[in-house]
Amino acid sequence: MPNLLKRILLVIPTLLLVSMVIFSLLAILPGDPVTAILGLEATPEAALAMRLRLGLDDPLVVQYGRWLWAVLHGDLGRSFIDNTPVIDSLLQRLPVTMELAVGSFVVALLIALPTGILAAARPNGIANSVSTFIALFGMSVPHFWLGMMFIVLFAVNLGWLPASGYVPFSEDWRGNLLAMIMPMVATGLRESAILMRMIRSSLLEVLNEDYIRTAFSKGLKDWQVVLGHGLRNAMIPVVTASGLMVSGMLGGLVITESIFGIPGMGKMIVDAIFQRDYVLVQAGVLAAALMVVLVNLAVDLLYGVIDPRIAK
Repeated sequence: MPNLLKRILLVIPTLLLVSMVIFSLLAILPGDPVTAILGLEATPEAALAMRLRLGLDDPLVVQYGRWLWAVLHGDLGRSFIDNTPVIDSLLQRLPVTMELAVGSFVVALLIALPTGILAAARPNGIANSVSTFIALFGMSVPHFWLGMMFIVLFAVNLGWLPASGYVPFSEDWRGNLLAMIMPMVATGLRESAILMRMIRSSLLEVLNEDYIRTAFSKGLKDWQVVLGHGLRNAMIPVVTASGLMVSGMLGGLVITESIFGIPGMGKMIVDAIFQRDYVLVQAGVLAAALMVVLVNLAVDLLYGVIDPRIAK
């Protein structure tokens, strides 16, 4: 429990540091949000009034303190562009990105787990050759190109799936699945290559340990030794890689979202950067950082489940 409490408490300074870095970086970006809001034809008086209303002429420390105080009270502010509450935009976009990230990870796991185990259990067999081919293919082909090829094949030529768009699961689960399957597979295929190589190398190392040879000498079957004794001890580096993978997808699926027209959080942040909507960018990045921190916290807790000695 003390270790868990320490890890939870570390979330606070981490998020504070992230918020300060993001706030500082946005302040030095070229461009003026007032110009983005009012346009180039705005009069100097109107621009000055807008700057005063938004508090942009205050020192950066004052702006940051005001924003942080509001965030601590549950107010993420309003968009510079359309004056809508930022929290509403986040609540609309965040579940979409989380669904895409989790779905892509499930696809990666479904491919990587069996192929990685087979490749490690039969390092000189055809399974190893097939898994190596999948890994090289997945790592060599850019997922945005794969996504476009999926659209051409399954949407344009065959007409099986929609080319783009998003349907909320709560409205139509079938439409949601049809719209999300291509982006999930396009993203998950690349991630599966990395995960598969990690499972294979980690499991190969464990299978060369003395206790594994002892298990074989007792007459246990191959699958009993690999799955019952080897896989669990090989999962620590795999869990670490999985945590980094999910963290990266939660904040970095903007290309996939753009190609398939998915209204996720990554696309929202990029659009907000181009529009100089700093309030929306700050809230989006802070939410992404919070998710990354929570995923890493979950990975730390999972270490203790896999190997209780780590939790002590």
